[in-house]
Parts: sequence; C-alpha cells; structure tokens
Amino acid sequence: MADKQDYYEILGISRDADQNAVKRAYRRLARKHHPDVSSDPEAETRFKQINEAYQVLSDPDKREVYDNYGHQGLEGGANGQGYGGGMGDFGGFGDIFDMFFGGAQTTRTTGGRPSAERGNDLRYDLEMTLEEAAHGFSKEIRYTRMEQCDTCKGSGAEPGTHPETCSVCHGSGQVRQQQQSFFGTQIRITTCPKCHGEGRTVGSPCHACSGQGRMRKTVDRTVDIPAGVDTGMRVRVTGQGDAGRRGGHNGDLYIITHVKKHDYFERRGSDLWCEVKIGFPTASLGGEIDVRTIDGTEQLEVSAGTQSGEVYVLRGKGLPDPTGGRQGDLNVLLRVETPTKLNDEQKDILRKFAEMRGEEIKDVQGKSFFERVKDAIHGL
Repeated sequence: MADKQDYYEILGISRDADQNAVKRAYRRLARKHHPDVSSDPEAETRFKQINEAYQVLSDPDKREVYDNYGHQGLEGGANGQGYGGGMGDFGGFGDIFDMFFGGAQTTRTTGGRPSAERGNDLRYDLEMTLEEAAHGFSKEIRYTRMEQCDTCKGSGAEPGTHPETCSVCHGSGQVRQQQQSFFGTQIRITTCPKCHGEGRTVGSPCHACSGQGRMRKTVDRTVDIPAGVDTGMRVRVTGQGDAGRRGGHNGDLYIITHVKKHDYFERRGSDLWCEVKIGFPTASLGGEIDVRTIDGTEQLEVSAGTQSGEVYVLRGKGLPDPTGGRQGDLNVLLRVETPTKLNDEQKDILRKFAEMRGEEIKDVQGKSFFERVKDAIHGL
C-alpha cells in the first residue's frame, strides 16, 4: 500500500499531535472539502481521504498499529487484526453532520446510563410594603414543589422490589440505528422507546408516586429579602426548587418582588420623593420643619424666600441599593399653603403687609376675601 498518502500528511498534522489537534484538523478540512460545499471536482475523493485518515488517527488502537506498521498493518498484513479503511462506523461523522445540517440527521451521545437531571426552577411572587423593601426582612412562605418520594426513596419501585435494567437498550437509555448513505454509514441514536431514556424499567411501580420517584408536596420555607429591592427584582434561593431526577441537583426558587404603592412616598429607583406643605410665613422668613422619612423624622431647614415647588434634598435618606451602590436620597417638594380661614386681626395684618409692599387690595366681585388673599400670595 505504498501508493497511499500518509494519514498525518492528509490532515496536515505532526505525528505527535494530540487528539484535540486531530479533531480540529479533521473539522477544518471536512468543512472545506465537503462535496456539498466545495466546487472542486476532486472534493469527493479528498473528503473520503480525510475521513479515512481521521478514522484511524482518532482511534488510539488503530493509530498505534498505523504508527508501527503503516497501511499494511491496518489491512492485517503485520498482525492480522485487519482494521480496514473507508467510511465505516467511526467517531466524528456526527460532527460533520452537525456542521452542515445542524445536527438534524444524527444525535451524539457519550453512551452509558442516562445522566442525572437537574430539577426545575420555581417562581414565587411576593408582595411587600415600601418599608419592608427599604429595610429588608425575613418571611415564611408556602409553596408546592416536586420532592423525592419518601416511600420508594426516589427509585420509583414499590418497597421490596427493585428497578430492572431495560431489556431493549441494556441500561443506556438509547437505541442505535445504522443506515447507509452516500457519505457512508450514518448512525442515529434515539431515546429508548421502552424505558423512555431511563435505562431501567419498574415492574412494580411505587404506589405512592406511581413510579415517578418524585411527588408534589407543599413546603414552608423562610426566605430572606435584602434591603432595597424593587418591583420585578429576583431573589434566588438556591436548591429550593423541584427535586432532580436520577440523583440530580434540586432546581432553585426565584422570589419575584412586588412593592406596594405608598400613600406618602413616591419611589424613583433608590430615591424617594414626597410633598410637604409649609405656611406662608415659614416660606417667607425661613425656619425648620419636621419631614417624615422612611426611617422616622428629620429636621429640614427652609431658606427665607422659598417658593412653592422648590425641592430640598436630604442626602442618604432614600433607599439602599441592593447591588451595593450608594444610598438614595429623599427629595422634598415644598408647597406653600394658603390659609383657608383668617380672623379679622389676621386680615388686617395681611392688608398692612400688602400696603407696605405697595400692593393695592381691591375688592373683586364674586370673590371671597380668602380668594383675594390667595390671589395676592400667588402674585408675590
């Protein structure tokens, strides 16, 4: 077989190349020379050579025989093993189908018994007040989830019996089908129709869980909500979702937070806003007022000549940032309040004040004195 090209030369790799290098070279060349992709008239021949080389060099036993005895050894001339060539059943053919056909014509598997399956994640919607969201809290919740059956301990079999290895797939959970195509032998691996991928069958299903190995149960759990959460945020509680299958890990529980609308504060991110009414004298002369915060009461110093609609900021009196950012602020919107009831003495004082400012108080038909005072104040 001296006329056959060296397999290492075909793949363009050195003789000490590891398996990863072999696979990378194969994928690169197979993609380039695939007959459905390349317009080269020699593409089909080249593609077969690439596959033949990969069949040998990707198999440690075949590679060892080839390294020691060359092509003759693979034909059985040196040791009688007769590995053969061409496009028989070999690893990697599924890879090339994945490249060109999106994996639709073959399913790869690592073989053996089906692996453990992680449980589903669950969602729980939790409503809270703004005060709770601001300070963080712990709360006991009740929800349902899949848990391992206490009767069969997750096996699915009635106590005293045991699951048996599936007679069709022999425990692998998969069946193998082989078909010939233009490109050679196509291997199709599908879920076993008898055990549905479990690799075992239960002759006497557990009466408690009907052979599922899991049951839906109601559980009570205490969850911790960090300070500063807002509506729509997710709090992850690890391992409190559905139980896994075949020894798989539990899923997680996600708490979705919903903060109620507050009757006094308006929230904007980590900042809070509120509206505080002050009297005309305070707005004019300045002074200190008490302002309600999420944590209690704070004093706010109002400057003389404050106009209605001005905003004062209390730094750090908003909400904490659950991601570790800075504390929010409390923004206080001041509204100058016009008095609704004045006695005669107060009216005289306002008239004198208006005269000192050079304002003329005129009687307006159809308006009360209070309405006239209100107009005067808003005209300042």
